[in-house]
Amino acid sequence: QVQLVESGGGLVQAGGSLRLSCAVSGRTFTNYAMGWFRQAPGKEREFVAAINWNGVSRYYADSVKGRFTISRDNAKNTVYLQMNNLRPEDTAVYSCGAARWPSMRGIDYDYWGQGTQVTVSS
Repeated sequence: QVQLVESGGGLVQAGGSLRLSCAVSGRTFTNYAMGWFRQAPGKEREFVAAINWNGVSRYYADSVKGRFTISRDNAKNTVYLQMNNLRPEDTAVYSCGAARWPSMRGIDYDYWGQGTQVTVSS
């Protein structure tokens, strides 16, 4: 079993920054690609970013390219999402997931964290 715990969410003004963290335990971290997804009220969960096991390959949703950066520290079993120039439409619950490959589909993820709320005020 793999446990994922997100942190770092909060309230920020438009144009501000936040860094989310997702700490992973239970199995070998480098066995997994990691992804971030988000879900706003009344909307479906959407892909944000994904990274392969060694951090070489990274993928982003068009809506966050150039503003968000996904990274991982395999020594700390942690994946990060640096979010800059935040917009009100980025408001959502952000969740991290672990998968066998860096997929853009939530269905491909085997394990999920509980999520952390990000609220961007205008």
